[in-house]
Amino acid sequence: MAPYPLTVGFDLDMTLIDSRPGIRAAYEALSAATGTYVDAAQAVTRLGPPLEQEIRRWFPADQVAEAMRLYRELYPSYAISGSPAMPGAREAVAAVRELGGRAIVVTAKYEPNAELHLEHLGIEADAVIGSLWAEAKAQALREHGARFYVGDHTGDVRGARAAGALSVAVATGPCDAEELSAAGADVLLGDLTGFPAWLERYLADEAGAPAADRA
Repeated sequence: MAPYPLTVGFDLDMTLIDSRPGIRAAYEALSAATGTYVDAAQAVTRLGPPLEQEIRRWFPADQVAEAMRLYRELYPSYAISGSPAMPGAREAVAAVRELGGRAIVVTAKYEPNAELHLEHLGIEADAVIGSLWAEAKAQALREHGARFYVGDHTGDVRGARAAGALSVAVATGPCDAEELSAAGADVLLGDLTGFPAWLERYLADEAGAPAADRA
């Protein structure tokens, strides 16, 4: 795929959406359905890595695949409506498109469920690529010509760096600002509310616009 003049990648969980309430409900449903205890409150403090990593904490190895299948089956009924957009998420994605760019979502989440979240919240992405974590995200970022990748986890920082993209980190997930900075984030924002103004300034600086135009 040919690169685009401006393509920005976004992570999903705790970057664009606060999926903690929904994921907690989905884990509780999984626990009820299987009779296997899952500490859902603890599970949602570790969002970012692939589902399998969390499932292995609670289920024997020979039950992991079935537990993952059941979790994904239960997920739409329990997790979608209970997961709000993060502050500034819609505006951040819209800002990219208003600048003539493409906004893509690259996430470790199962792709059909990621698409359900975005549809429910009215967040319009130009592409959604699921089941990729950390450095593996670089493949999709490169294929779509992403110059920036926005995420909340040190794994997102690693993915951006592996792709040669600018890492824009938001301290809204399980990793704090110090961890994100230590991982090598190029830009650190408190949340997405400041992203549209930052992106506009960055592109203006890159184009060599007069200082008055960048204010």
